Amino acid sequence: MEKTKLKTKKVEKVKKKGVSKKLQGFVTKLSSTNTIKVKVESKYMHSKYKKTIRVHKEYLIHCTDEKIIVGDQVIIEEGKPISKTKCFYLVKKI
Repeated sequence: MEKTKLKTKKVEKVKKKGVSKKLQGFVTKLSSTNTIKVKVESKYMHSKYKKTIRVHKEYLIHCTDEKIIVGDQVIIEEGKPISKTKCFYLVKKI
């Protein structure tokens, strides 16, 4: 009885870095020194009834800028997670 050795090739999986998600919204709360809460609104059309539906979602944002106040319109970008709920960064104030 002969033992056959199978050669296994290591396949390297290369993750392609995609384009990070950029969103635009309004500041609703200044949580702590480096955290703000931003409300983002998106719209889509219902497939059957053709009605435009608005959906709101709030994100926690890492922000080191001291000049941000409630009601400012900002652009945020997805990045490396800082904590369990924070994975967006402030890009700029509009």
